[in-house]
Amino acid sequence: MDRIGPDTHQIDRRNFLRSAAAGLAAAGTVLTARENAIAQSLAEKARFDRLAACSYPLRSLFRTRQGAGRRGAGGGGRAAGAGSNATGRGRGQGATSGGPEGARGGPVVTVPQDRDRTTAAEMKQRYGEITALDFPQWTRDNFPGVTKMDLRSALFGDVSDEAMYRGTTFDPTTTAGKRWLDQLANKLVVTGMRIQHVSNNAPTNLADADPSLRRVGVQIAKDWLAGCKALGIVSMRMNSPQALGPSIRPNATPRGGDGYPRNFDLVPLLDAAIESYTEMADFGGNLGIKVTIENHWGLAADPMNIRIILDAVNHPYCEATPDFCNWEHEHMLFNGLKALAPYATATSQAKYWDRWGDRNDVQRSVRILLAGGFRGVFSLEYEAGPLNGVEGSKYLYKEVLAALTTPTPAI
Repeated sequence: MDRIGPDTHQIDRRNFLRSAAAGLAAAGTVLTARENAIAQSLAEKARFDRLAACSYPLRSLFRTRQGAGRRGAGGGGRAAGAGSNATGRGRGQGATSGGPEGARGGPVVTVPQDRDRTTAAEMKQRYGEITALDFPQWTRDNFPGVTKMDLRSALFGDVSDEAMYRGTTFDPTTTAGKRWLDQLANKLVVTGMRIQHVSNNAPTNLADADPSLRRVGVQIAKDWLAGCKALGIVSMRMNSPQALGPSIRPNATPRGGDGYPRNFDLVPLLDAAIESYTEMADFGGNLGIKVTIENHWGLAADPMNIRIILDAVNHPYCEATPDFCNWEHEHMLFNGLKALAPYATATSQAKYWDRWGDRNDVQRSVRILLAGGFRGVFSLEYEAGPLNGVEGSKYLYKEVLAALTTPTPAI
């Protein structure tokens, strides 16, 4: 008879506890009180491991470059509009916000009157001023249990050192930029934190008809991927609101030459995007970094376009980063997430945005992604609403944890 030594017994016990932490309720009936406590602790840690502090709603706290085109912003209201990364997003100067449509003279969207009006100066006074090098420790101090972050590309670099910037954008290829990235990598080691995701607006013209412009955009993406390799990031979103063509995607013409509607302008954008993402995915894959597309206006406002690109690229390091709220109409709030869930493994933007009023059900959105097979991390991106960016992020922290604790039902 084979003997089972103490080491084997310990390994079996450890695996058993892991199974219990993963949600095997039946296992709890045979565990001791101490083992139950351990299993519950592991389950709780597993939930926290699926959260990432997002720098976007906290951007007003970050030190900014003076006169370099980079402006601070808060979690809502005036402050949100100042640093928004999409045309018309988060405006709070008046009772209306045009968004992409309003900016072009289209329908104007009314926003709630109780939106937070905290200015960037007031945010800094209340919560303190930080840099990206401070963000790991700040996250530890303000989001108990969270060890992952989603860092926006506009916040990279030492704002007092112009040598690490190309115009208004951080350049990871410069000597100063590389030195700063090494500093950030050291901060991650010291604090025990990890950058899960980089929300990158730097690559441009990824769907441009001009091959030379498209190649420049792809090279910028490669430079960022190579520069961030030492940071151990899991995924990097590559599309800004204008990176994949105009922020309002082209529509079909009434007559396509054969008597039926046809979209002549959309196809070349998709062709160019497919070419760009194929190249970026090959490069990112060699570094172990997933290249992602966020539903982020323009071509990427339609989840079907994102699926078309990802299916055509067909690369394990090219996928979606589903955002809960970046949609053109309310019917996409949940159906869009259902469409993208099978295409996402690394990161999702768990967002609250009062643009959608009470339709913006954060817990339901989390459960939809879970039901669709998403096993990645939820970045806590509070866009705008009655709370400031810090308190809004803490609200999302509670909402996402609640949905992870009770992942069903999903409708």
